[in-house]
Amino acid sequence: QVQLVESGGGSVQAGGSLRLSCASSSGYSYRTMCMGWFRQVPGKGREGIAFIASDGRTWYTDSVKGRFAISQDNDKKTLYLQMNNLKPEDTAMYYCAADWEGRSNYCYIRDPWLFASWGQGTQVTVSS
Repeated sequence: QVQLVESGGGSVQAGGSLRLSCASSSGYSYRTMCMGWFRQVPGKGREGIAFIASDGRTWYTDSVKGRFAISQDNDKKTLYLQMNNLKPEDTAMYYCAADWEGRSNYCYIRDPWLFASWGQGTQVTVSS
């Protein structure tokens, strides 16, 4: 099963940038069909932010379009989320997730419960 480790979170002022990384440590990373970034604030469920399928297709939620960009290395061992023009509303715990079982149908379905592997989370705090 794919194991994930996130890094890159921190505290920034509004308008600043951060780049999150998610490293895959399992030999099963080669079969990952969809990877995504989710975020969560206390008292709310996890919100899907950006996704990339194994064929390179991407999807972004409306609130981050034009500001965030998802990408991954050619060997698909590391996932990235470049976050620009950060807003206080972006403050959350950010998680990466991997679907290596195919339940998301190559990111066509993006419900959190379909993703089998999750990272531990990295905190992003944006001050105004």
